[in-house]
Amino acid sequence: MIIQDVINHLHNLAPLAYAEDFDNVGLLVGNKNEKVSGILVTLDTLETLVDEAIENNCNLIVSFHPIIFSGLKKLTGKTYVERVVIKAIQNNIAIFSIHTALDNAFQGVNSIICDQLELTNKKILIPQSGTIKKLQTYVPKADAEALRTTLFNAGAGSIGNYESCSFNVEGEGTYLGNEDSNPVIGKKGILHTEKETAISVTFKKHLESKVLKTLFEAHPYEEVAYEISTLENNNQHIGIGMIGELKNAMKTEDCLKYIKAKMQTDCIRYSKPLNKPIKRIAVLGGSGSFAISAAKAANADILITADLKYHDFFSAENEIVLADIGHYESEQFTKSFLVDYLSKKITNFAIILSKTNTNPIKYL
Repeated sequence: MIIQDVINHLHNLAPLAYAEDFDNVGLLVGNKNEKVSGILVTLDTLETLVDEAIENNCNLIVSFHPIIFSGLKKLTGKTYVERVVIKAIQNNIAIFSIHTALDNAFQGVNSIICDQLELTNKKILIPQSGTIKKLQTYVPKADAEALRTTLFNAGAGSIGNYESCSFNVEGEGTYLGNEDSNPVIGKKGILHTEKETAISVTFKKHLESKVLKTLFEAHPYEEVAYEISTLENNNQHIGIGMIGELKNAMKTEDCLKYIKAKMQTDCIRYSKPLNKPIKRIAVLGGSGSFAISAAKAANADILITADLKYHDFFSAENEIVLADIGHYESEQFTKSFLVDYLSKKITNFAIILSKTNTNPIKYL
């Protein structure tokens, strides 16, 4: 097994195409074609983590947070980021980060929090738009069904709960082929007039290159006429944050104690309690102040997140409880989830869960 094989498994869980634009996900250090000797999973990549990888004969670190976030202009070992990268390179250890791709995956970070809190009726809090694309092409009627089937097998026509969706419109079309191609009417072609069918299929944007490759290989024409457009629909299966419901409503104070125990945090900073039971809970792992308005709009009784500033708490305005449980604490179960996921996909050697607590914050 090579590193790219592991990346493919992670990509199936959380396609990198859905990571936030500001993020730096993917293979950050190393060669994707290197054979894997072992995998160490962590939340953060520090020098001690590289040491742990070396000790366990792991040449691939799968990290939630990216060690390289902005551009590196020098590698002198002056900062902890530079020292990590240098040590990884010196010891031929690759580093892969999944970060906001997993944040935006339906089964990702926020789903993990919901499961930890035993919430039901999970839904994406802030759905992404522009994640669905539509392909339209033209093909002779006799070849339409075969092309549709091939595109379906490549992943097109499968959105949400709908499988193998497409539509076609018959019409008279004229196709101008390559003048150097074999003179077969309607195939790899010459100038001809033939009844054609317009085939239109939707697909998830991370599949675009695969769908196009399939189209070019399966289409009977050498020069394929096609159009791809982006649909602005909100995707209810991809997006950041999540909202769910407690089985039984709780008073604010009881709910906060419940969250503290379930999320294994030493400290919760929170806004003024509401004079009503807590039932509907919004969660967003990591820094989530930007989700306050979305949580309100979703009629959440409480938003669980991290890194809230002093003035963010005023935004509660007696409409919602804001609970800051800590950045590390909100994401700490992610690495165990990744270990379990990869262990089911890769059974020929152990996936190692890092024993290092990388939380830089201590509590008195």
